[in-house]
Amino acid sequence: MQAFHSDHFVLPLPEGHRFPMAKYRMLRDRVAAELPGVTLIEAPVASDDELLRVHTLQYVGEVTEGRLSAAQQREIGFPWSMAMVERSRRSVGATVAAARAALAGGGVAVNLAGGTHHAYADHGSGFCVFNDVVVAARGMQADWRSQQAGPLRVAVIDLDVHQGNGTAAICRDDTTITTLSMHGAKNFPFRKEASDIDIDLPDGCADDEYLTALDGALDQLWRHGESTVMPKLIFFLAGADPHEGDRLGRLKLTAAGLAERDRRVFSTALQRRIPVAVSMAGGYGNVIEDTVALQLTTLRLAFQHWQAWQGLPRALPGRPARVA
Repeated sequence: MQAFHSDHFVLPLPEGHRFPMAKYRMLRDRVAAELPGVTLIEAPVASDDELLRVHTLQYVGEVTEGRLSAAQQREIGFPWSMAMVERSRRSVGATVAAARAALAGGGVAVNLAGGTHHAYADHGSGFCVFNDVVVAARGMQADWRSQQAGPLRVAVIDLDVHQGNGTAAICRDDTTITTLSMHGAKNFPFRKEASDIDIDLPDGCADDEYLTALDGALDQLWRHGESTVMPKLIFFLAGADPHEGDRLGRLKLTAAGLAERDRRVFSTALQRRIPVAVSMAGGYGNVIEDTVALQLTTLRLAFQHWQAWQGLPRALPGRPARVA
């Protein structure tokens, strides 16, 4: 299984900044040490052409050329630097590469960062500069059009604790991308955008309530696909921040609950023979090692999904396949 990383490119953040930049290197180190079946690959740089499938020319120029205003930088949450530009491009490039690897026959591939779902077409927000998932989705659709008849239908399953407002806004009028977001009702962003499927969760939501809501959300997603066209690619934002130990999460999922969440997403994708591109998304544990451990579990389950995918009989994407 291929996993793409960009942790060599570290932002020069002020002392005391609350974003846990070190988690990316820590995760890659643990994957290298504990998951020998995962091939670690440095993320490519997303090009201007790729970014411009989603973002405005003005905004890409403001980021690339260092013309973001102080207010724009505050909204993003990072001070501008060339390292910010490089890392942001590579975080997008990693999701593009993971999606391409999953579609090419791997079945699942991973970005060890990504999930920058608060980025809009014309501005960034909430530690998100460019929207990696929508850039990757549009890129895969362009690839598909050059080789296949008809559009590539895509589903975004966003299980970060914060609503994917930027993704929802960008895809609002795009019938080829179905957006599902399951998130804390009272958490950031405080002004939500309308996804195709939004599941608002109360503060303190624990395992049983969460998993019941997830089953209902996935059922809605598949019923939507059956009434229109089933997706041929899933982007899964596997945020660790619904965990009970997350300082920004406000939910109460246990490690076992999060693992079961991931199993259910991978299982339903496997049953329908739909490739999955995974992004790690958020994770702000009071203990950073706990966040890394949760993300490593997601990677273990993704690898198990990849192994199961290799044994599947050939079937059309979106159609249930017989699983031994």
